[in-house]
Amino acid sequence: MTDVTTIKRALISVSDKTGLVGLGQALAAHKVEILSTSGSAKALRDANVPVTEVSDYTGFPEVLDGRLKTLQPAIHGGILARRDLEGHQVALETHGIAEIDLIVANLYPFEKAVTSDFDFDTCVENIDIGGPAMLRSAAKNHAFVTVLADPADYPTFLKAFSAHDGGVPADLRRSLAARTFARTAAYDAAISRWFSEQDGVSFPERLTLSGKRRQILRYGENPHQVAAFYVDGSDRYGIADAVQVQGRDLSYNNINDADAAWELVAEFDAPTVAIIKHANPCGVASSESIADAWPRALSCDPVSAFGGIIACNRPLDAAAASQIVDTFSEIIIAPDADTDARRLLATKQNLRLLLTEHMPDRAAVRMVARSVAGGFLFQSRDASVTVGELSVKTRRVPTKAEVADMLFAFTVCKHVKSNGIVYARDRRTVGIGAGQMSRIDAARIAVRKSKDAAVAAGWSENPIQGSVMASDAFFPFADGLLTAAEAGATAIIQPGGSVRDDEVIAAADKHDLSMVFAGQRHFRH
Repeated sequence: MTDVTTIKRALISVSDKTGLVGLGQALAAHKVEILSTSGSAKALRDANVPVTEVSDYTGFPEVLDGRLKTLQPAIHGGILARRDLEGHQVALETHGIAEIDLIVANLYPFEKAVTSDFDFDTCVENIDIGGPAMLRSAAKNHAFVTVLADPADYPTFLKAFSAHDGGVPADLRRSLAARTFARTAAYDAAISRWFSEQDGVSFPERLTLSGKRRQILRYGENPHQVAAFYVDGSDRYGIADAVQVQGRDLSYNNINDADAAWELVAEFDAPTVAIIKHANPCGVASSESIADAWPRALSCDPVSAFGGIIACNRPLDAAAASQIVDTFSEIIIAPDADTDARRLLATKQNLRLLLTEHMPDRAAVRMVARSVAGGFLFQSRDASVTVGELSVKTRRVPTKAEVADMLFAFTVCKHVKSNGIVYARDRRTVGIGAGQMSRIDAARIAVRKSKDAAVAAGWSENPIQGSVMASDAFFPFADGLLTAAEAGATAIIQPGGSVRDDEVIAAADKHDLSMVFAGQRHFRH
């Protein structure tokens, strides 16, 4: 590979005109001949940058409404020809093809089109053909050709271009080639994914996941692990598009926990607060306002809440912020925060404040991926149950208040690592047992933590008295249910489906508990 190649001729064809004029002026200052397609050529001419239109250069006009512009031997021959092979040079001379040393192209905005409610035909028209072909040709021949597929790369290129008196070093050409192949791969992945969606195919035979690196993180889950954060460009509001207003940079665990907290509060219509620690909720409550919900969520497990992640599904005001700042937290994520709330939160310099502007659409289908050795698992996001799906299995029918609390508790249980148990009363959690190997242990831990919280708060009443219990999966034995009865719970929601369901139902009837089956489990690993 040639160390430094001098740029004598460039071809520019961009839909995104960001930085175009500055780039064109720099090339012109080094006497680079600039070829360009119509739209880019006009922008350059308007800035008094000399340019030759591709149609004049090739002697063939743009046709088919612009579908055919650069797919010409005079273009691709000049890009793909190796400068070190005599046969290639003879072919160029024989056919009157000139070498092209720099390709500047970005692609039709297909990804934007498919998220803009355009019709099918309009989206198809935004699929670029000539652009990817030029980019891939230039990237393949990076031994001699420089390629720019992203305006974000212009400053790096221009710095090297100036430092090398109109040339580009080999290491930069190779780096830009790698970035270009990544861009065209992501573009093709987006097109493939969209076509599958249009056909209603959730799991196509070939699936390509793509993402753009947002940042390299200090480390992963632990200091000896390396990590980075990538975004996939989806339109689901959350951690990926949140604006960080204040605080230190986010870590791997911060991002993971903030996402867990955000997805939990997004489940609820009423003002809701969730406090997350190590991806598990340690307190969740709904109320008439965030200010009212906060102390109710905190009371479930104030010890675990220390250093936790707080998510709110309503904008923060001063009434809420003034309470939240009294507890040490790593992150607060919310749709917005008013001026007074931001001023109060700014007194905690290390607190990260993330604002998303909107809540996500719960009805939208979201797919979730997880890597395994040699591949990855891909599944739809876990769904919630509605009151119409509940089936009463006991003699005692639950009250309206118990049904509301059961749905609340079962929704929270979706976000608790399995085996998971949640006790709730009056739309707030009063005990959570998470991530246990046996269901009975999860039930007992939730009771113990509830009692500990009561002692810490100086309450004389057992918080679980009069609560409901939610279990993320069926009870294999009656022991978990009996734990709830002994603690004072009055109603149970569980998926059902055990071979011992009759035994569990009989135990519920014996203790005058109401129990409903949801018909759907919520394993979370």
